Amino acid sequence: LSLGITLLCLSSAHAFYGPGDDVVELTPSNFHKNVIDGKELWLVEFYAPWCGHCQSLTPEWKKAASALKGIVKVGAVNADEHQGLGGQYGVQGFPTIKIFGADKFKPTDYQGGRTAQAIVDAALNAVNSLVKSRLSGKSGSSSGGGDGSKSSGSGSGDSKDVIELTDSNFESLVLKSQDMWLVEFFAPWCGHCKNLAPHWASAATELKGKVKLGALDATVHTVTANRYGVRGYPTIKFFPSGKKDGEAVEYDGGRTSGDIVRWALDKLAENVAPPEILQLTDDSVLHTACDEHQLCIISVLPHILDCQSKCRNDYLSVLRKLGEKYKKQLWGWVWAEAGQHLALEESLDIGGFGYPALAAVNSRKMKFSLLKGSFSESGINEFLRDLSYGKGSTAPLKNAKLPKIETVEPWDGKDGVLEVEDDDVSDVDLEDLDKDEL
Repeated sequence: LSLGITLLCLSSAHAFYGPGDDVVELTPSNFHKNVIDGKELWLVEFYAPWCGHCQSLTPEWKKAASALKGIVKVGAVNADEHQGLGGQYGVQGFPTIKIFGADKFKPTDYQGGRTAQAIVDAALNAVNSLVKSRLSGKSGSSSGGGDGSKSSGSGSGDSKDVIELTDSNFESLVLKSQDMWLVEFFAPWCGHCKNLAPHWASAATELKGKVKLGALDATVHTVTANRYGVRGYPTIKFFPSGKKDGEAVEYDGGRTSGDIVRWALDKLAENVAPPEILQLTDDSVLHTACDEHQLCIISVLPHILDCQSKCRNDYLSVLRKLGEKYKKQLWGWVWAEAGQHLALEESLDIGGFGYPALAAVNSRKMKFSLLKGSFSESGINEFLRDLSYGKGSTAPLKNAKLPKIETVEPWDGKDGVLEVEDDDVSDVDLEDLDKDEL
């Protein structure tokens, strides 16, 4: 196989590294345990399978990992698949390489060359700095639990949003509810639990209305703690919605509020159905899609006379497919027929590029981003991918508000029919007309 075909195969597999490589494939489920809690220095590449520069880096990254084996850990994160993990470390381009050294919560950016030699040199320099730091007594933060309060993202939360759980209320509040729960089993004397407390409160506030967070003193309420095999503190368990027989899942995320929120939202998204692509038939549809979601994706499709039912359904099929792909983002999705809501089109600068058109709206900031590329699966996917990483240009909404949507009849799913006005000549007697008049 040629190099080009090999890279294509790698891209289609959505992973550059396998079990036979010395590069550790990192995911949200193992990142904290391996990198943050680990004592070793780590070099971590954040990549995307479609990124050409990432494909070029792959053989050099593998070579560097083999050379550094036993000295420095070398890992890789598919940040296209695990967007939350990339976003946690401000990844906006690919490949991004970070060095997790003395303070695991504050990794440094690698700015060196993309050859194995340059990577190895930078790693050894980082090791040298880490050793000198330890000799001087400045060991930094090398574990997740003990220094969680020093990490960014602790935010501000209300401890009242954390629900106090006991042996007597655990079954009624957690096990018999249809809500998703994250439960911390703690001990009052536990230092790691004290460090976690502000992050737990902040996450509870941010997740309010989506996932419930509770806390149970395992030294007092031992029946529940023993039921779930709690042996260390803090222990965090996830209780999904529709739980059966008190089933619980082990929490394997990080200990900052940002880690907790992202992990919980991922679990929430796994259980959420793909979004429905709703037609804008009245004002409530727009406000439900935009006010209750971080972003709303608004498509304006051609008039039914310009794009009949098959054409329109093809566009809607593309939108449904992308809605499924980005369902974890929990965006709202709506569509309108061209010309039905001119005030909305004007506020989004839609129309100048023709139809179909698409824009993403942040109703909290009253800003929008307009699709400038092709209205196709690949074109829209690239646009949405940038949005998911916080990239892309934005503009303010006209009048800093969403326009009022007029009530219209929903599309009946049929082809459009051009209305023709017939002149009624039934009462005219042609025989009474002179031939000249005919």
